[in-house]
This record gives sequence, C-alpha cells and structure tokens, in this order.
Amino acid sequence: MSRTAASSPRLRGSTPGRLLTSIGLELLLLAGSAVLFALSFPSFLSRWGWFPLAFIALTPVFIVVHRCGWVRSVLYGAFFGFVSYALYNYWLGAFHPLTLIIVPPIYSAYFLAVFPLLKAADTLFPRYGFILQALIWVAYEYAKIQGFLGYAYGVIGFSQYLFLPLARLSSVTGVWGVSLLVVFPSALLGNALKDGRARVLPFLRRTRLAVMLYAAVFAGAVIFGIAVKADLDDSPKWKVALVQQNVDPWRGGNKTYARTLEILTRLSRQALAEDPSIDIVIWSETSFVPAIDWHTRYRTDRVAYGLVRELREFLSAQPVPYVVGNDDGQLAKDERGRDIRVDYNAAILFDEGEILQTYRKLHLVPFTEHFPFRRALPGVYQWLKDADTHFWEKGTEYTVFDSGGVRFSTPICFEDTFPYLNREFIRRGAEVLVNMTNDSWSTAVACEMQHMSIALFRALENRRTLLRSTNGGITCVIDPNGRITAMLPPFVEDYLIAEAPVYTEEGTLYTRWGDWFALLVVILAVSGLVGGLGYRLLGRLRR
Repeated sequence: MSRTAASSPRLRGSTPGRLLTSIGLELLLLAGSAVLFALSFPSFLSRWGWFPLAFIALTPVFIVVHRCGWVRSVLYGAFFGFVSYALYNYWLGAFHPLTLIIVPPIYSAYFLAVFPLLKAADTLFPRYGFILQALIWVAYEYAKIQGFLGYAYGVIGFSQYLFLPLARLSSVTGVWGVSLLVVFPSALLGNALKDGRARVLPFLRRTRLAVMLYAAVFAGAVIFGIAVKADLDDSPKWKVALVQQNVDPWRGGNKTYARTLEILTRLSRQALAEDPSIDIVIWSETSFVPAIDWHTRYRTDRVAYGLVRELREFLSAQPVPYVVGNDDGQLAKDERGRDIRVDYNAAILFDEGEILQTYRKLHLVPFTEHFPFRRALPGVYQWLKDADTHFWEKGTEYTVFDSGGVRFSTPICFEDTFPYLNREFIRRGAEVLVNMTNDSWSTAVACEMQHMSIALFRALENRRTLLRSTNGGITCVIDPNGRITAMLPPFVEDYLIAEAPVYTEEGTLYTRWGDWFALLVVILAVSGLVGGLGYRLLGRLRR
C-alpha cells in the first residue's frame, strides 16, 4: 500500500474530537514555526535577531506537511504565510493603512501554493524528499522577489547577516546559497521527526550520506568565508558625512519641510566644521520634498519655491558636493498629448548649487509607490488613491554618479534589498553603493535593522562598500567584507563622518554571473517534482 493510501484512513477514520485535536496541534506547530521564523531576524524581541534559530525555525512546517492531507496543506500554507509575515513585518501597519491588508494575504497566497509542493516532495520521495523540499523553499524565495510584487524581506538567508563567514558565500551564490544551507537542517529534522521521535535515529542512519555531505559543504562555506576577504589596507578612502535628520518629511507639509531643511543644513555645517576634509555630504531619501528642478523652472507654489531657493543658496556656498533625496517633478505629455507634471523618487548630485546628475528610482514599492494596473483594475487604483497613496513615475536609467573621481550609485529606499539591481549598478561602473532611505515612518527599530541586514548582503555579493544615509536609521558604513564599521543609533538627530573604502581590486562570481545558483535551484526543484511525478505515474501504468 502506498504512503498516501496508508495515511488517508488515519484521517477518515478519526473521530471528530481526534480530528480537531490533530488540527489544533498542527496549527500550534505552524504558529510556533512562524514565531521562530520572525525571531530569527531583527524583531520586536531583539534588535539584532537570533540568527541560529533560522536553522531550525521551519522544522515544524515540514512535520506538519507530512502529517496533513492535501486539502489541509493548502489551508495550512495560507495560515502560515499570514501569521509569519504579520509577526515578522508587524511594523508595516505604520507605513500605510493598507499594508497589513495587502502583505500578509499575499504571503498567504504564496504559501497556499508552496505547501502542496512541499507535500508533493514528501509524497514522491519518502526517503530523500527533504532535499527536494529545501530546493523548493529556495526556489520560492527567488520567485517571490521577482516582478511587480517583488519583496525581499523574509528570505531566510538574510538572517545570517551577523554570521559573516557563512554570509560571505553570497559572493559566489548570492544569498540563495546561504538560504539553502540554512533551510536544509529544518527540512532534515522535520522529516526525521515526522513519524515520531522513535524513528529519528533510524532515519538519520538511512540518510547519513546526505547529512555528511551537508556538513562538509557547510564547513567548506565557512572556511571560504574566513579565508576569502578583501584586503582594504591599500584601498583609497572616501570621506563622507551621512546626515540623519530624524524627521519623516511627509508629515506636516511646508512647516515640516522648512524644519527639516533647517536640521539638514545645521547638521551639515556642523559636520564640515568638525572635519573640513570631508569629500561629500549625503542626505536621505526625500530629505527635501519640494521638487527642486520643478520649482526652479516653473515656480507654481510660492512657499515651495522659497524653500527651494533657500536650499540652492545654501548648496551654492558649500565647499563640497551634496547628494540630496528629492521628489523630482518633471514636465511630460500624457496619452492625449497634454502637458502634465510627473514625479520621480530621485537622488540628485549638486556641486556649487548646480544639478550635475539625477538618478530616478527604478524599482518602486508596489501599491504604495506604483500600481501599473490602473486601466485593468480601476477600482483598486481608486481605492489606493483614496487612501492617500503617492504614486511615482518609474525611472529608466542605472545612473552612476562621479564625484571627485569616485563613481557611485544610489539605490533608493528598498532598492538596496534587490540583488539584481545593485549588481547592475556595479557592472555599469559603480565603485560604491550609497543607499538613501526614509524608514522613520515605521517607528520600529526592528524595521530599521531588518532593512540594514538585507542591504548588508549587497556589499558581500559584489565585494563593494555600501553606505546607508537614512532619515531615522540605520545610517551606517558597511565595508566589502560585510563588517559594519560605523553606525548611528536609530531615531536620533545626528551625522556620521566616516572613511569609506573604495575597493575595486577584485570582482566576484556573483557580480559576473548573477543569480545563476538560484536559477539552478529552480531547475532542480522543477525537475525533481516533474521527474518524481512522472516516475510515479509510470509505475502505476506498469502495475
């Protein structure tokens, strides 16, 4: 009798009481797994996170996937997706009233599909299904950061940002190799425990070759991470001042804009007075909201133009270049040929008050910055607009700035969470990555730390320095080896002066080949599922 047939009578023959008890236990296991998953990252209990938990956090998931039937696997996937992301991204409620209505349900839908795939791997390969399950998990992580809904938060490899010897594997495989090494123990333990504790040792004896191979690969990855580090002693140093004004510029209108400008200019003057050898001053995302170029050209708002003029007068008197985050308004034509204003979330390089280069954000936040389905889903679009959503136009160029001979690019906001985007900046000549972020809206240290921990992998993947200039945190310098060499506390008004290594000596396999490992994992996962299903069907036909 097949495993599926053997397990089905256990459910069909159960009394209602036993069935409810079983469901309750399984939901409790999934809720426990969701809690462990959230605590593996920076969370409401630990600002740094407890990264060792990530290696066992998903064990209950794989136990439940084995115990439940196909229908329950779908429902349990929806349950786990909602609970895990509601706990992990609890701070989204402060970002926008719609986010907690949108994000956890999206992950319910994702896991609604993932859990049956995990169930299929367990059913098709009773002995070594855990290997395929680990591949499926990483394939799902790669898929979930693609396209309009792409969202990198929750990739389990990012939990290892403090375990640098392992995290440095990302210079070869991207974060995906780290994720595979992290999720594998949960898949293994979940399968070892799925038939009870009495079956653990026999299971481990049967699978000892896989266990030994994992241990060897894990040890090799750690040794690689210890041995392969960039030598930064001879690298040129770029002295930067990163200004953290600790004001959410979107709250309060012109009065807030004026107060923010006063803080930014005051802190910048203080930084330059403390160290006149600073090469560049960097402000955060939308640190100055009124559209500088627009109001300089058209002057449609007297108060906004006054603030723009004050800013440009300040910048024209400065001895160093500035990078300013701004709502960049530009004149464009609509579909009927009429002149309209479009707005970009932008970073602008100024020198002596003049605009030298502008970068316009390429990867916009879904629903709250960008919604491409206005015509197909007009009701949803209007719903978002009624909730005070500020839509931006999407940029088109991977801008590489040049200031004093240092070439750098400025991923804005959560753009520093996407591997493909930052890799492309490096491939186009950027020597340093400069993230400009507004995270102060969250009022949660966990949000700031989660963002920073994900961004840290961009430095590791490309072996380049990453600077983060934020309005509330985490403002910091991360060197090409993934070390946080300087950092401001979150939610304070301050500036950070630091020397950033401009390391260009050695590229990485990830920079050259990109997400090759993730694509390999996707191919193996799909091939395993299709091959296992084909083998099972062929066996039935023969019988």
